[in-house]
Amino acid sequence: MSLNGRKTEECALDKGKTAWYNILMKIYYDAAMLEAIKENEGKKLLLHSCCAPCSSYCLTQLLSLHTTVFYYNPNLDCEAEYEKRKSEQIRLLKETGLADFLDCDYSPEEYLSAVKGLENEKEGGARCTVCFSLRLERTAKEAKERGYDLFGTTLTVSPHKDADRINAIGYSLQEKWGVTYLPSDFKKRDGYLTSIRLSKQYGLYRQNYCGCAFSKREEEPEP
Repeated sequence: MSLNGRKTEECALDKGKTAWYNILMKIYYDAAMLEAIKENEGKKLLLHSCCAPCSSYCLTQLLSLHTTVFYYNPNLDCEAEYEKRKSEQIRLLKETGLADFLDCDYSPEEYLSAVKGLENEKEGGARCTVCFSLRLERTAKEAKERGYDLFGTTLTVSPHKDADRINAIGYSLQEKWGVTYLPSDFKKRDGYLTSIRLSKQYGLYRQNYCGCAFSKREEEPEP
């Protein structure tokens, strides 16, 4: 069977479940997500969201699930930025009714402790891996404790985020916490471009840096 113009083969995974791989054994996470959504229709999903713009498109793909947006982002560089992004997330959900909302207190010390020693890593490197793991693990933990069937994240909608790395972390946490991970590559099928369009439609605040002080530093021009 062909998928996105490339030859694929279907491979068995995890007690009869399936996912799509190409001939190089690279998983198509978007196709795996669509299959997982179909298999879990009507179940409860705890979806980590980094911000309203990223979640705008992702939530339109999850309509057959009972989704709660989980806003846990201790990586944000200051409380004002945290609250601004959170308020936009809440506003989007109120205007669309696409999901419920679960908040977390702003806790930058958790992030700074986790990335200690990695402050000078380039954006997209080892520091980001730790950040992904921190946020996804908290999501998996909350999903387990609150009785959700699945957990996932909006992070893969960004063209600057490595979907392979994020999904590998998600699957490892599935094993650790015993909650099903929803794979994704939301940037596929013009997901990122659609999120930009939806952000304009709803007048959402779109930040120009990932969120941490280190990414902001890289975006700022040299004096």
